[in-house]
Amino acid sequence: MNELIAFCGLDCRKCEARRATIDVDDELRAKVAKHWSELNGVEITPEMINCLGCRVDGVKTPYCESLCPIRQCALSRNVETCGGCAEMETCRKLKQVVDNSDEALNNLKAL
Repeated sequence: MNELIAFCGLDCRKCEARRATIDVDDELRAKVAKHWSELNGVEITPEMINCLGCRVDGVKTPYCESLCPIRQCALSRNVETCGGCAEMETCRKLKQVVDNSDEALNNLKAL
């Protein structure tokens, strides 16, 4: 299974935070921090934009590490992704992602 598919089905390879980390791109970190701050109504600093992927060892953004309810739920249920959870089709946490990303849902169904 592709370990860069997040618990929710999003593809971490496409995440700008991961790209900024891999490429050591401080300009992209600043852009992502500004955009995410505006989207979420909280201050996110460029220093917070470090992530190697949701399901891989290594650094994660503070949100991905400990605040993401989907990641925390999947870890507590000991599933590889939400695709392995019996409640995937009815999960309110996952709904926020898959309602906005056909790709995420397709990734979960393919796993």
